[in-house]
Amino acid sequence: MNPATNYSIPNHLRSNCTNCFGLCCVALPYAKSADFPYHKDGGSPCRHLRANYSCAIHNHLREKGFRGCSVYECFGAGQKVSQYTYEGKDWRNHPDKANEMFQVFPRLQQLHEMLLYLHELLNYECIKPLHSEIRQTIDETEQLTNLSPKDILILDIPSHRAQVNVLLLEASKRIRAREKSRTRHSRNKGNDFIGANLRKANLRGANFRGALLIAADLRDADLRMSDMIGADLRDANLRGANMSDCLFLTQAQVQSANGDSHTKLPHRLRMPEHWKQASSSHK
Repeated sequence: MNPATNYSIPNHLRSNCTNCFGLCCVALPYAKSADFPYHKDGGSPCRHLRANYSCAIHNHLREKGFRGCSVYECFGAGQKVSQYTYEGKDWRNHPDKANEMFQVFPRLQQLHEMLLYLHELLNYECIKPLHSEIRQTIDETEQLTNLSPKDILILDIPSHRAQVNVLLLEASKRIRAREKSRTRHSRNKGNDFIGANLRKANLRGANFRGALLIAADLRDADLRMSDMIGADLRDANLRGANMSDCLFLTQAQVQSANGDSHTKLPHRLRMPEHWKQASSSHK
């Protein structure tokens, strides 16, 4: 068994909307598109945001045209900003803090995403020599998330991300080393796999970092131990694919794709509702 198969995401890196001030529904902008039915400016509350900060259409986001909302993941930054950084003081009752809070939130979201990937690596015994450096980087990143709002706003997050990325790249290379020799499929398209026919392909240990897999046919493909950090899986067909121990695969990526009950996901991720509906309709 792969050591990360039963890895559970730390609670503080999971979204907990009940302890958040609906920050993703206010702070973030979006444009009318296939993912959103209308334009919204950053800092402007979504028309579906309730007084208690819950979403009035949360269970029907895709049907209502809010696919972008259904795939968004804050990695726990929402409750961190709401309950820790601003000590439970919400933007409605403290409007003087609103703009600052809306700027802090996406920056903390980036730090939490890095923490998620770093924590995942601690579950791989094959990179045990890197564990000490990984833990140190986790501690450093956690300290950054505990800074005051003003200090968070002046953080050089790109530089910290670059530092973390060096570690993620090296760890991924070592973890995938054994699998790469087994991979029969040749990646000859760079990072562009839009609409590619990869059905039943052996992609074990492949590096799909930042790859465009939009609408790719990955039915029954073997994606075990592939690096999926930053891969765009929007509308990719994952029916029957084996993704049981993909590296750095997130719930947001899974939400953006299409799969079914035969798709094997890592233990830490759940099957999206629209996959369940698709599975039912094919029975």
